[in-house]
Amino acid sequence: MAPLIAIVGAESTGKTALSLALAAKLGGVAVPELLRAWCDREGRTPRPDEQAAIAAAQTAAIDAAALTAKVVVCDTTALMTAIYSDYLFQDASLYPAALAFHRRCALTLLTALDLPWVADGLQRDGPHVRAPVDTAIRLALASGGVGWQLVAGQGEARVETALQACRASDQLRMPQ
Repeated sequence: MAPLIAIVGAESTGKTALSLALAAKLGGVAVPELLRAWCDREGRTPRPDEQAAIAAAQTAAIDAAALTAKVVVCDTTALMTAIYSDYLFQDASLYPAALAFHRRCALTLLTALDLPWVADGLQRDGPHVRAPVDTAIRLALASGGVGWQLVAGQGEARVETALQACRASDQLRMPQ
């Protein structure tokens, strides 16, 4: 299985752009956020009873990519579904599986709140949600014993920060 680089962060913090750029630089593949396609297909955001299946599908897509790729960069993980399920529906049941997935990752990157918020379809709640979601991510990772690196900066500087974290990861074995 290919090493996994997980990218998590509040909405509109550049996860998609970072995952695509990082995968290109590393010669790997980026697994997209499945929730985006789900919302587009269904024309709505998911209900509480649909959260677990979406989280499981995200993890399954990542695991499938890891069978053939050199490295897999995850444009979000089931942890984000767990965070929003807890935030919106007071359902914390998705955390154990999401954190178990993160413990399998070579690296977890958390995108900083330093990019401007941009409206983007059905799944955006607004800029007021970013700080509490960022706090929830940090608490979940800490409580799950998952280390992470913050990725900040604009454009190529943000990608370089992520590459530096990759180089520092013992599990990725990248040239310094």
